[in-house]
Amino acid sequence: MFNSNIYCMELTKNISQTRVVKSFFAIILGSLALTISAKIKIPFYPVPMTMQTFVVLFLGVSLGYKIGLASVGLYLLEGIAGLPVFSNSPEKGVGLIYFTGPTMGYLIGFLTASYLASKINIQDNFLLVLTKLTIATSTIYLLGLLWLGTLIGWDKPIFALGAKPFLLAEIFKIILLALLTKKILKIRNFI
Repeated sequence: MFNSNIYCMELTKNISQTRVVKSFFAIILGSLALTISAKIKIPFYPVPMTMQTFVVLFLGVSLGYKIGLASVGLYLLEGIAGLPVFSNSPEKGVGLIYFTGPTMGYLIGFLTASYLASKINIQDNFLLVLTKLTIATSTIYLLGLLWLGTLIGWDKPIFALGAKPFLLAEIFKIILLALLTKKILKIRNFI
Protein backbone atom coordinates (compact mmCIF):
# COMPACT_ATOMS: atom_id res chain seq x y z
CA MET A 1 0.00 0.00 0.00
CA PHE A 2 2.72 2.44 0.99
CA ASN A 3 4.78 1.73 -2.14
CA SER A 4 1.81 2.28 -4.45
CA ASN A 5 1.15 5.69 -2.86
CA ILE A 6 4.76 6.71 -3.38
CA TYR A 7 4.59 5.47 -6.96
CA CYS A 8 1.39 7.47 -7.60
CA MET A 9 2.90 10.62 -6.07
CA GLU A 10 6.05 10.23 -8.16
CA LEU A 11 4.01 9.66 -11.32
CA THR A 12 1.92 12.77 -10.61
CA LYS A 13 5.09 14.79 -10.01
CA ASN A 14 6.57 13.60 -13.34
CA ILE A 15 3.37 14.46 -15.22
CA SER A 16 3.31 17.93 -13.64
CA GLN A 17 6.96 18.55 -14.54
CA THR A 18 6.32 17.44 -18.12
CA ARG A 19 3.35 19.80 -18.38
CA VAL A 20 5.43 22.73 -17.05
CA VAL A 21 8.23 22.01 -19.54
CA LYS A 22 5.72 21.78 -22.41
CA SER A 23 4.12 25.05 -21.31
CA PHE A 24 7.43 26.94 -21.15
CA PHE A 25 8.42 25.53 -24.52
CA ALA A 26 5.07 26.62 -26.02
CA ILE A 27 5.40 30.12 -24.52
CA ILE A 28 8.87 30.60 -25.97
CA LEU A 29 7.82 29.21 -29.37
CA GLY A 30 4.76 31.49 -29.35
CA SER A 31 6.91 34.54 -28.65
CA LEU A 32 9.31 33.49 -31.41
CA ALA A 33 6.42 33.00 -33.84
CA LEU A 34 5.18 36.53 -33.04
CA THR A 35 8.66 37.96 -33.64
CA ILE A 36 8.96 36.19 -37.00
CA SER A 37 5.44 37.25 -37.99
CA ALA A 38 6.33 40.87 -37.24
CA LYS A 39 9.38 40.81 -39.49
CA ILE A 40 7.92 39.12 -42.55
CA LYS A 41 5.96 41.57 -44.66
CA ILE A 42 3.59 40.20 -47.29
CA PRO A 43 2.79 42.45 -50.27
CA PHE A 44 -0.88 43.35 -49.89
CA TYR A 45 -2.89 46.25 -51.20
CA PRO A 46 -2.92 49.09 -50.08
CA VAL A 47 -0.21 48.43 -47.48
CA PRO A 48 1.99 45.41 -46.83
CA MET A 49 0.70 43.16 -44.09
CA THR A 50 2.44 41.20 -41.41
CA MET A 51 0.94 38.06 -39.97
CA GLN A 52 1.10 39.31 -36.36
CA THR A 53 -2.63 39.51 -35.78
CA PHE A 54 -3.03 36.03 -37.29
CA VAL A 55 -0.38 34.63 -34.95
CA VAL A 56 -1.89 36.42 -31.93
CA LEU A 57 -5.26 34.82 -32.64
CA PHE A 58 -3.61 31.49 -33.45
CA LEU A 59 -1.85 31.50 -30.07
CA GLY A 60 -5.13 32.08 -28.27
CA VAL A 61 -6.97 29.39 -30.23
CA SER A 62 -4.23 26.77 -30.12
CA LEU A 63 -2.70 27.30 -26.69
CA GLY A 64 -5.62 28.55 -24.61
CA TYR A 65 -5.73 31.75 -22.65
CA LYS A 66 -2.98 31.06 -20.08
CA ILE A 67 -0.22 29.99 -22.43
CA GLY A 68 -1.45 32.26 -25.25
CA LEU A 69 -1.38 35.32 -22.97
CA ALA A 70 1.99 34.28 -21.57
CA SER A 71 3.40 34.04 -25.12
CA VAL A 72 2.10 37.47 -26.09
CA GLY A 73 3.20 38.89 -22.73
CA LEU A 74 6.71 37.51 -23.17
CA TYR A 75 6.86 39.01 -26.67
CA LEU A 76 5.84 42.43 -25.33
CA LEU A 77 8.33 42.23 -22.45
CA GLU A 78 11.11 41.30 -24.87
CA GLY A 79 10.28 44.37 -26.94
CA ILE A 80 10.06 46.66 -23.93
CA ALA A 81 13.41 45.31 -22.71
CA GLY A 82 14.99 46.43 -25.99
CA LEU A 83 15.09 43.29 -28.09
CA PRO A 84 14.23 44.13 -31.73
CA VAL A 85 11.10 41.95 -31.86
CA PHE A 86 8.56 44.54 -32.99
CA SER A 87 7.64 45.09 -36.64
CA ASN A 88 9.64 48.26 -37.27
CA SER A 89 12.41 47.77 -34.77
CA PRO A 90 15.28 48.39 -34.66
CA GLU A 91 14.83 50.76 -37.64
CA LYS A 92 12.38 52.99 -35.74
CA GLY A 93 13.76 52.41 -32.26
CA VAL A 94 13.66 49.76 -29.58
CA GLY A 95 12.56 49.30 -26.01
CA LEU A 96 10.09 51.32 -24.03
CA ILE A 97 10.42 54.34 -26.31
CA TYR A 98 9.29 52.29 -29.31
CA PHE A 99 6.62 50.50 -27.29
CA THR A 100 5.01 53.76 -26.16
CA GLY A 101 4.95 55.08 -29.72
CA PRO A 102 2.02 55.02 -32.15
CA THR A 103 1.63 51.23 -32.07
CA MET A 104 1.33 50.77 -28.29
CA GLY A 105 -2.46 50.44 -28.33
CA TYR A 106 -2.29 47.76 -31.01
CA LEU A 107 0.40 45.87 -29.10
CA ILE A 108 -1.67 45.93 -25.90
CA GLY A 109 -4.64 44.82 -27.99
CA PHE A 110 -2.69 41.65 -28.80
CA LEU A 111 -3.36 40.56 -25.21
CA THR A 112 -7.12 41.05 -25.39
CA ALA A 113 -7.31 39.45 -28.83
CA SER A 114 -5.38 36.37 -27.75
CA TYR A 115 -7.58 36.01 -24.68
CA LEU A 116 -10.82 36.35 -26.64
CA ALA A 117 -9.63 33.95 -29.33
CA SER A 118 -8.96 31.37 -26.63
CA LYS A 119 -12.70 31.29 -25.92
CA ILE A 120 -13.35 29.50 -29.22
CA ASN A 121 -14.11 25.84 -28.68
CA ILE A 122 -14.52 22.76 -30.81
CA GLN A 123 -18.33 22.89 -30.63
CA ASP A 124 -18.53 26.38 -32.19
CA ASN A 125 -19.82 26.43 -35.77
CA PHE A 126 -18.00 28.32 -38.51
CA LEU A 127 -20.14 31.46 -38.20
CA LEU A 128 -19.58 31.64 -34.43
CA VAL A 129 -15.83 31.12 -34.88
CA LEU A 130 -15.79 33.90 -37.49
CA THR A 131 -17.70 36.20 -35.14
CA LYS A 132 -15.42 35.50 -32.18
CA LEU A 133 -12.29 36.07 -34.29
CA THR A 134 -13.74 39.32 -35.65
CA ILE A 135 -14.49 40.57 -32.14
CA ALA A 136 -11.02 39.54 -30.94
CA THR A 137 -9.34 41.35 -33.85
CA SER A 138 -11.55 44.39 -33.31
CA THR A 139 -10.10 44.86 -29.83
CA ILE A 140 -6.64 45.26 -31.36
CA TYR A 141 -7.92 48.07 -33.58
CA LEU A 142 -10.09 49.65 -30.91
CA LEU A 143 -7.20 49.94 -28.45
CA GLY A 144 -4.84 50.89 -31.26
CA LEU A 145 -7.06 53.70 -32.53
CA LEU A 146 -7.73 54.99 -29.01
CA TRP A 147 -4.01 55.24 -28.30
CA LEU A 148 -3.20 56.64 -31.75
CA GLY A 149 -5.84 59.35 -31.39
CA THR A 150 -4.57 60.24 -27.93
CA LEU A 151 -0.99 60.37 -29.18
CA ILE A 152 -1.35 62.31 -32.45
CA GLY A 153 -4.60 64.16 -31.80
CA TRP A 154 -8.24 63.48 -32.52
CA ASP A 155 -8.33 66.14 -35.22
CA LYS A 156 -6.40 63.75 -37.50
CA PRO A 157 -8.13 61.08 -39.65
CA ILE A 158 -7.45 58.35 -37.08
CA PHE A 159 -9.51 55.58 -38.73
CA ALA A 160 -8.02 56.29 -42.17
CA LEU A 161 -4.50 56.18 -40.74
CA GLY A 162 -4.78 53.36 -38.22
CA ALA A 163 -7.35 50.86 -39.49
CA LYS A 164 -8.70 51.37 -42.98
CA PRO A 165 -5.53 50.31 -44.85
CA PHE A 166 -5.45 47.01 -42.93
CA LEU A 167 -9.08 45.91 -43.13
CA LEU A 168 -8.84 43.82 -46.29
CA ALA A 169 -5.82 41.96 -44.93
CA GLU A 170 -7.59 41.39 -41.60
CA ILE A 171 -10.65 39.94 -43.33
CA PHE A 172 -8.39 37.54 -45.22
CA LYS A 173 -6.56 36.46 -42.02
CA ILE A 174 -9.78 36.01 -40.03
CA ILE A 175 -11.38 33.85 -42.73
CA LEU A 176 -8.20 31.77 -43.11
CA LEU A 177 -7.97 31.18 -39.37
CA ALA A 178 -11.69 30.41 -39.08
CA LEU A 179 -11.28 27.73 -41.76
CA LEU A 180 -8.35 26.18 -39.86
CA THR A 181 -9.71 26.54 -36.32
CA LYS A 182 -11.15 23.04 -35.84
CA LYS A 183 -7.78 21.49 -36.70
CA ILE A 184 -5.84 24.04 -34.62
CA LEU A 185 -7.93 23.36 -31.51
CA LYS A 186 -6.51 19.86 -31.38
CA ILE A 187 -3.12 21.36 -30.41
CA ARG A 188 -4.58 22.35 -27.02
CA ASN A 189 -4.87 18.69 -26.07
CA PHE A 190 -1.15 18.20 -26.63
CA ILE A 191 -0.26 20.89 -24.12
